[in-house]
Amino acid sequence: MNLELDCRGLLCPLPVIKLAKALPTVAVGDTVTVLADDPAAATDIAAWCRMRAQELVSAAENTYVVRRLS
Repeated sequence: MNLELDCRGLLCPLPVIKLAKALPTVAVGDTVTVLADDPAAATDIAAWCRMRAQELVSAAENTYVVRRLS
């Protein structure tokens, strides 16, 4: 299952907060796609994935795919 979060128009840290709340709702191995147009999202989402030991599968064109690892 892939969950999509539309965070376009939201400033950081809101996309990361929404990601943190949504990740537990998907199964381990599934992904959450975050649509975020705030330039800070690229840095913030990647850093959040490193700190939380989750996988940033891709980050391109304001679309970030995060796989739940635990």
